[in-house]
Amino acid sequence: MLFESQFRDFYAMLPWVSTRNSKEKVRALDSQKRRILTPEFIQEESAKVVARIEEMQHFQNAKVVMIYFPVHNEVDLRALVRKYADQKTFVFPGLTHRTHRMQVRKYEHKVPFIKGVYGIPEPQTEVYEGPIDLILVPGMSFDKHRWRVGRGGGYYDRFLRHYKGVYRVGVGYDFQLHTTVPHWWNDRRMNHVVTPSQTI
Repeated sequence: MLFESQFRDFYAMLPWVSTRNSKEKVRALDSQKRRILTPEFIQEESAKVVARIEEMQHFQNAKVVMIYFPVHNEVDLRALVRKYADQKTFVFPGLTHRTHRMQVRKYEHKVPFIKGVYGIPEPQTEVYEGPIDLILVPGMSFDKHRWRVGRGGGYYDRFLRHYKGVYRVGVGYDFQLHTTVPHWWNDRRMNHVVTPSQTI
């Protein structure tokens, strides 16, 4: 029916629908690129990102750093844990099984990681509820204005709203950095975005 067609066109023009659709396109493009990365590429580019983070004053001063366990060929920052575990406290995110809200657990040497919700490994320690000085945030896409597109669940954005004063560093490969990416009012902008070739 003509009415149904007009309604679909109108619905697609709504700001939040348009933004969501645009995000899905960017997310799908960068996800496809990341899927074909080789282990050698990941290792080399991750080492460059780690070196850039080490140079950051906010990392050097941080006592508690929230990091992440890399999945689906994400930039691997675990070298930071191996190198600084005796100097800093590292916490890893996970999701509660009942509410799927993000929570963090403290890294402890020799404590195993077990796959949690969505198969993402997290340490089997008590939930950490203390202060965090720096949050290293993965993403599907970023832009030069430091906006981030995540996987679409909104977990990081909701979590970051509870840590408004904490320094946020987005982490990705160079191909994940765009001139601009779509964002909405409840998205959280990064303080910095770090790729293998630049820090924004």
